[in-house]
Amino acid sequence: MTQKMAGAADDDEREKPLDPAVERVRGKLVRFMVINLGLLFVALMAVVIAIVYRSGNREAPPAAAAPELPMPAPGEVLGGDIVLPEGARIAGHALSGSRISLDVLLKDGGRAIYIYDTATRSLVGRFDIAYKP
Repeated sequence: MTQKMAGAADDDEREKPLDPAVERVRGKLVRFMVINLGLLFVALMAVVIAIVYRSGNREAPPAAAAPELPMPAPGEVLGGDIVLPEGARIAGHALSGSRISLDVLLKDGGRAIYIYDTATRSLVGRFDIAYKP
């Protein structure tokens, strides 16, 4: 019988309304939790949307500026003639894709840059270098 009375006392304490000050604090905590969970959900959705958008809108890689150097058959050597003015000397060179750039010292003391395309085996440009006084 004592147990029955103790159980009834516990039920009364559980169902008793909270003190108004405690109820206000509990309400503030619930509101704070709801606002923070809402903000967290919105931020998470923004990240998911950004990932889906990025994966769906992939741009094609930029095209190569020049075609690659043609590969000769096994046992063959790629060759061709690059005609320079008489007395000219090559001061430097560079290779980009299928284009060769030659920095040339001319007989008269000037300089020029010749651009030769190995794919078409032709001279595609000459740029004289002039110095302003």
